Amino acid sequence: MSLPSSTLDSTQNAEAQLKRPCVSYAPTMWRDTFLPYASKSKEMDNNVKQQAEKLKEKVKSIFQSSMNQNIVQKLNFIDSVQRLGVSYHFQQEINQELEQIYNTSTKNNTINEDGDYHFIALLFRLLRQQGYGISSAVFNKFKNGQGIFNETLASDVQGLCSLYEASYLRIRGDDVLEEACDFSKTKLKSLEKQLSPSVAAQINHCLRRPLYKSVPRFETRHYMTLFEQDPSHNETLLIFAKQDFNLLQKLHQKEIGRITKWGKDSNFVTLVPYARDRSVEGYLWSLAMSYKPEYSNARTFVGKLIHVICLLDDTYDVYGTVQELELFTKAIQRWDISYIRSLPECMKVVFETVLQLCEEIELLTRENGKSSFVVPRFKQAVFNLTKGYMVEAKWCHEHYIPTYDEYKANGVLTSCLPCMITSFISLGEFATESVLDWIFSDPRIIAAASVIGRVMDDMASHKFEQERVHVASAVECCMKQYRISEAEAYNLIHKDVEDCWKVINEEYMKSSDIPKGVLDCVVNLARISEVSYENHEDKYTNPELLKDCVSSLLLDPVAMD
Repeated sequence: MSLPSSTLDSTQNAEAQLKRPCVSYAPTMWRDTFLPYASKSKEMDNNVKQQAEKLKEKVKSIFQSSMNQNIVQKLNFIDSVQRLGVSYHFQQEINQELEQIYNTSTKNNTINEDGDYHFIALLFRLLRQQGYGISSAVFNKFKNGQGIFNETLASDVQGLCSLYEASYLRIRGDDVLEEACDFSKTKLKSLEKQLSPSVAAQINHCLRRPLYKSVPRFETRHYMTLFEQDPSHNETLLIFAKQDFNLLQKLHQKEIGRITKWGKDSNFVTLVPYARDRSVEGYLWSLAMSYKPEYSNARTFVGKLIHVICLLDDTYDVYGTVQELELFTKAIQRWDISYIRSLPECMKVVFETVLQLCEEIELLTRENGKSSFVVPRFKQAVFNLTKGYMVEAKWCHEHYIPTYDEYKANGVLTSCLPCMITSFISLGEFATESVLDWIFSDPRIIAAASVIGRVMDDMASHKFEQERVHVASAVECCMKQYRISEAEAYNLIHKDVEDCWKVINEEYMKSSDIPKGVLDCVVNLARISEVSYENHEDKYTNPELLKDCVSSLLLDPVAMD
């Protein structure tokens, strides 16, 4: 039954008079760049694949022969394999070797007394990255009688870089690593102007983005350049790493091509005009979680999910009224479209897209019999996210500024990380009920990573957001709770981020019953948060800041000499 024309007119007038805090976001800078990849064959060139397999076997032989070398050579080789992005091919060998090194070299927390900065720091970093609880007391040997680091070691550039990198795996109580970080940073900065431009650039990169806080896939090409410049580098390993990078890039291109096609077919730009179109930048978060080939379905699905999360975020943030959003949240909670019949068409499009994703994850998990426990948890994760958004919408409507602690508790949800982790893990090899139950038990490692994502985002975007009607960010909440200036709030929040990293490092070592692949996905989300919002810049919303990163990862293959 159609509505009387008078009723339609009054509805349209009411909508016209309704002032929505809409923002005019820039369109995507990539347009249809990745669309052709959607229709390209997924099959790689057989000759290239066969050549890569032969090189892989050669590298495996090199790996096995290197295990007969001294411990420093072993560690350097393992480090290179990991930083070149090919460790997933040799994970079993790496696991076995690091276990043996840990058992023999760290018995009773003692390490070779003759070890230098580089050796001790590299050993420490590789073992802690692996989840081994090696003690930071190993660095006390580099202190003098006054309890400070020896100045005589201040000209060892490689050792200082290794020490600086190792210091970022500190946990609470690792005071010696706090000192190591300050010492190595100060000395490296003082050396920067005294060295060749290439070495200075390497130091600058190390200081700007410590390895442990960097997304592994994003750092691979940078390390390839450093590795190639080393006169003693292994050429077979380098060629294999380049080929492997290019083969994986073709797979990743196919994935972002499919996501681009899905977004274009869904016509979100027209149907949800107030939302950001950032499917390429969103895919980087999915790619950051794991670049391995077996996670292709997970990356593609979560890439779509992140696009939909952006639609949800902007619906709650810049479009919907409190009354509309309450109905929308109830519809998500009960998966019942009847609640939103009165809402604007654009909000219906967002809700229907969420339903479509739910159907997709059900199809993807039905064959392996996991849909029965995956789908309910996916629904719960999406509802938890919208529940967090609803809290913020009410805070904004009521002009309420919560305490910083209250804001962070809700920010774990609005960071989106729990929702992304649930979906990504649900489509991977570790999708079990026990693992998903763990994710929903609010583990400290996920909470810490989520806080990093939330507050880093806030520091990057709050000035722009406060130009309109917007919920108070972590910065404003911090300023109010502690009665401090904006600059002081930044300092406090950065300190909070460092404390969260300590929690992540500690929980990574303690969570021995959780697969390392799951924990790595969590840590990688904290890393992509650091990259996306470094220097208080919102690189997700302002995609030109990620242009070079996108090009190197998804467009430009590594040159093969």
